Amino acid sequence: MAAPRSAPRLKRAGTHADARRVNTFVVISGCSGGGKSTLLAELARRGHATMPEPGRRIVEQAMAGDGDALPWVDMAAFARRAIALSLADRDAAAGLPGPVFFDRGLVDAAVALRHVARGDGIDDLIRSHRYHYRVFMAPPWPEIYRADAGRRHAYADAIAEYDRLVVAYPRFGYEIVLLPKLNVEARADFLLAQL
Repeated sequence: MAAPRSAPRLKRAGTHADARRVNTFVVISGCSGGGKSTLLAELARRGHATMPEPGRRIVEQAMAGDGDALPWVDMAAFARRAIALSLADRDAAAGLPGPVFFDRGLVDAAVALRHVARGDGIDDLIRSHRYHYRVFMAPPWPEIYRADAGRRHAYADAIAEYDRLVVAYPRFGYEIVLLPKLNVEARADFLLAQL
């Protein structure tokens, strides 16, 4: 008698090619409006491979008429789309020379979903799609925070999100490295020295 078939399992780091890339997938996370995208642009200018923030791309697409997954309209739909885009970004990054710097990642999207809805199976997803063990966190920086058409939340909301992220990342085995509040060139130098 054949053993019953179990449900399909998620791929685990260490069991496929993704395991070799874990140490080259570097997340820059932290407070909204804390200089992450500016830092990513500096890293790209220096010749490093980068992946832009999923949330910004989702908002741009939705505002251009391609969907309604805006965080201020349907945060759960936005977060689910950000999870899917984060996974697609990882697949796309597999073919790039390392390191690859991500403006936010899967954990950020999962934390957003968990904040507004149930995220069944999300812990397994996070554990099976790892990034470099050091995550670089942009702390709240009120002097540079600016709301815009794609960032409509208040600064207090950005801080609350940051607080959730600094709890979530270590919970999944990541070490947080706070980015200093320096000019972008010095910030990039600091990050690269930590790797």
